[in-house]
Amino acid sequence: MGGYLVRRLLLTIPVLLGVATLVFALIHLVPGDPAQAMLGEGASQEEIQRLRTSLGLDRPLLTQYTGFLGGLVRGDLGTSFRYNTPVTQQIMSRLGNTAKLALAAMLVAILFAVPLGIIAAVFRGRAPDHVAMTMALAGISMPNFWLGPLLAILFAVYLGWLPVSGTGSLAHLVLPAATLGAALSAILARMTRASLLEELRELYVLAARARGLSGARAVLRHAFRNSLIPVVTIIGLQFGAVLTGTIITETIFAWPGLGRLLIQAINFRDYPLVQGCILFIAVTYVLMNLLTDLTYGLLDPRIRYE
Repeated sequence: MGGYLVRRLLLTIPVLLGVATLVFALIHLVPGDPAQAMLGEGASQEEIQRLRTSLGLDRPLLTQYTGFLGGLVRGDLGTSFRYNTPVTQQIMSRLGNTAKLALAAMLVAILFAVPLGIIAAVFRGRAPDHVAMTMALAGISMPNFWLGPLLAILFAVYLGWLPVSGTGSLAHLVLPAATLGAALSAILARMTRASLLEELRELYVLAARARGLSGARAVLRHAFRNSLIPVVTIIGLQFGAVLTGTIITETIFAWPGLGRLLIQAINFRDYPLVQGCILFIAVTYVLMNLLTDLTYGLLDPRIRYE
């Protein structure tokens, strides 16, 4: 296990370096001058040039790139152009809200998807199976940018049951979490069904029933546990998708998280803040993949990493 962990951590270094390089290149190729955006259209060329010099934007791109990589090695993501504070401080101030939203979305997805997948597998080819898979198909067909406003109009504007935007209570979390968890629950339900169907065909399930176990115990205690590895894979991989999905969802519901911070940084051409947000999401995605791989051994002792 130790050797596997070290190898995986070493393999993440070139991945993160490639992400950092790609982000740096794309950000600097985007049209627009951050100094002009910060000072406004009425600023003179002298004022713009002075600000560019103070921000280091007049230096050659290679010099800016090496300085950027040097900062990453030291754990310094730079200073935000807009807020004039360390990028790390801005990310940490929004991270709690994004983590809360992502975990709530994952919880919504698991609570809906796993029972749907189990019901669909147990009643394969019958009415409950068709209903569950129709619901899953509907969930995966609705993008966040369409489902979010629809839920806001229905539950906040027409019915008045939930707040339409902002944060402050659990009620504010319901609509963003449901929007973000809908697509994930659809994927997870289909994977749960497919994985459980494979296990239900195995002889050990029939043997468990022959020993006197009820159908529910044979499914939940034996077949479902052995079908969890593909399900855990989807959950782990989709957690990164949930983080990227927060960019749209947080913007729709004015949720003060990392995704909304990234959109604001892009609008203001805040290069260090954009780079820091994207790198943070990339690192989280890589670490979630590693955690998913390590979880395999806990679920299935037959898996060996060495």
